[in-house]
Amino acid sequence: MCWSATADLVAGTAIAAVGAGCVARTIRARRPRDLPLAALPLLLGAHQIVESVVWRSGGGTGWATLAWAVIALPVLALWVPAGVVCAAPRRARGRLLIPLAAGAVTAAGLTYALATRTVTAEIRGHTVGYALGLPHAGLLVAGYLLATVGSLLLSADRGLVLLGVLVAAGAAVCAALWRWEFVSTWCAFAAVCSVALLWWTGRSAGQPVRRRPQRDRQPSGPGTPEG
Repeated sequence: MCWSATADLVAGTAIAAVGAGCVARTIRARRPRDLPLAALPLLLGAHQIVESVVWRSGGGTGWATLAWAVIALPVLALWVPAGVVCAAPRRARGRLLIPLAAGAVTAAGLTYALATRTVTAEIRGHTVGYALGLPHAGLLVAGYLLATVGSLLLSADRGLVLLGVLVAAGAAVCAALWRWEFVSTWCAFAAVCSVALLWWTGRSAGQPVRRRPQRDRQPSGPGTPEG
């Protein structure tokens, strides 16, 4: 991933296929609350395919660069915490409102930045660097990490916590190795990690939805026969 247009295209197609499988499993299990997270690999796979277009365009400021930035920045900042709130156990939803609020505020700030500034992509060897010139970049990055990684770690779901640990470790590695290409490399790493959601949806599918037992209605009245 992030090595060439072909690598992004092949990997993105494979990850999107995994996302389609996650969605299909979730639908079969009749768990509509899990659908936003189940569709995450589908979104991230499409994201990598868009980056393959950025590669072939030689970077720059074209539509593919903007589409990549829109998905990577405001969309994921809101999508991930909202999906976690939907899928998490009821006992965890109260504390998950914090990363959800952080995601909403961060997404608003990133959307404004994308609407008023020009995002550019630059091919740097085997990676792609994106530049937007964000105001208050430190606060936006902190809000972004709280929304995405924080929501997974606070989800109280073992599978989602594991995904959060993997994504957090990936963020640390990408920041250390590719400071200026952090966003691109971390998104690629997160896309690979999202394959873990196939296991998560399969595990959920093996647990049937519990339904409240219906009480047997006893007929009453003067004409009711006694058994």
